[in-house]
Amino acid sequence: MSAQPEPAPEHSAATGPAHSRPARRLDARSLRGLAHPLRMRIFELLTLDGPATSARLSERLGENTGTVSWHLRHLAEHGFIEEETGRGTKRERWWKRVDVTNDLHTADFHDDPDSRGALSVYLHELVQQYFNRVTDYVAEDWDQTWRQAGTVADWHDLRLSPAQLKALNAELFEVVARHTPAPDADAAPDALPVVVQLQSFPRRERGDA
Repeated sequence: MSAQPEPAPEHSAATGPAHSRPARRLDARSLRGLAHPLRMRIFELLTLDGPATSARLSERLGENTGTVSWHLRHLAEHGFIEEETGRGTKRERWWKRVDVTNDLHTADFHDDPDSRGALSVYLHELVQQYFNRVTDYVAEDWDQTWRQAGTVADWHDLRLSPAQLKALNAELFEVVARHTPAPDADAAPDALPVVVQLQSFPRRERGDA
């Protein structure tokens, strides 16, 4: 299994976006630096909504400013975020995510018992973030144009080998890449940020038991 911590880090795939960022492969130290519920939420907000101060993040998260500031420094120490230079003051620092893709490969930690706890926390929180985005979309008031454009779907009648599943994922990533505009491209007048979430995994058969 591979994982892309994007917008929390992203689970990496065989094929990335056409206009991909530089990438780094997370090691045990960087994984432990990210694998905390509040730090992952902070990283998600900075990724989805852009730079922010600790005060702004504290307000959105309902957390103490000092606590958020500590976690911001921790994320910066591990290379996930950095201070936005030329903005803010000594008392009000602006933080942004570092413009790299963070690739997490779970197989890297298979034989590392010291990292299993961090990996479990990370994967649990990542799936929870994906779930929360869907529930937010369902609960929000969107006009019919956007309701009809969005989708929440699943397919459960596939039977694939590992190689076939990997090939399916690669093709899906290629489709997303074709629809990903270049950073300097002009967006359509009615464009909004869009989240595409993909979860594809084997399911153990349980029969009639």
